[in-house]
Amino acid sequence: MSVTGYVYDKRYLLHNPGPKHPERPDRLRAIHRRVVFSGLIKQIRLIEPYEASLAWIERLHDHRYIERFRTACQQGQPFLDETENGICRESFNIARLAVGGVFAACDAMMHGAVNNAFCAVRPAGHHAERAQARGFCFFNNVALGAKYLQEKYGLARIAIVDWDAHHGNGTQHLLEEDPTVLFISLHESPGTCYPGTGWESERGKGEGFGYTLNFPFPAYSRDPDYLEVMDEEVLPALEEFRPDCLMISAGFDGHARDPMSRLRLSDKAYMIMGALLLTFARDFCQGRIISVLEGGYNLEVLEDCVFDHIRVLNSL
Repeated sequence: MSVTGYVYDKRYLLHNPGPKHPERPDRLRAIHRRVVFSGLIKQIRLIEPYEASLAWIERLHDHRYIERFRTACQQGQPFLDETENGICRESFNIARLAVGGVFAACDAMMHGAVNNAFCAVRPAGHHAERAQARGFCFFNNVALGAKYLQEKYGLARIAIVDWDAHHGNGTQHLLEEDPTVLFISLHESPGTCYPGTGWESERGKGEGFGYTLNFPFPAYSRDPDYLEVMDEEVLPALEEFRPDCLMISAGFDGHARDPMSRLRLSDKAYMIMGALLLTFARDFCQGRIISVLEGGYNLEVLEDCVFDHIRVLNSL
């Protein structure tokens, strides 16, 4: 019987980026409330996160940046690097807890306690660069998770599919020279959407050339546009790469009712994309999936989409 892991901890609510900030604690409150009151929590396995060690975080992030982040929080500064990256005194440790939540999910999966996992963590990570906070992100949870699976558990190849509405610039830049990680991003066009990266011409560098695949969509793209690319481009690329584990940067801000993009996806599109990736993982990488929350800012949409996504993962 399939068991899906669920990473959640009320300490994630302590990261407070400021009043009226879109990446607010209520996002996780909405998700967890739905998981609990629907009864889904009884069908999945709760995974307790831990604070990732700085030695692991330094695999991909500059030591001086890490210390700058720590100091900014200790001093009570309101943001890091850019005003949109709101912080509080607890943010540094909670960002470590977000990375450790992904690590804990990887541990549970590799030890056979779960088949796959969804990580309801914050702050998000896919915009975080080696030495710069960007787009509400401080440490790159997914990229660090990929290296953790490789270095601790010996997995040779990791694939990351990022379906957040915004391009995962940090994930791309941290891994773009690495041929052992395939990064695939589906996002709104850089010409109309933050962060302005993710053109089709960006395909990796050096030995990693060809292992970055970007699929930018025009504003107002809908379900058929995404699903066609999933069928004709993403799944064939994954099958050719044959990863040992699939990771998902699961942002839900491409939904038609989300305020942070001009994409027009539905709940159903996210369910279908999740099911397609689940089927791929079952057939090619022993069902291994680590899915990590990124964006999604309409609370009603977010709780619906995450609830459906976890149910899909639990249907293996």
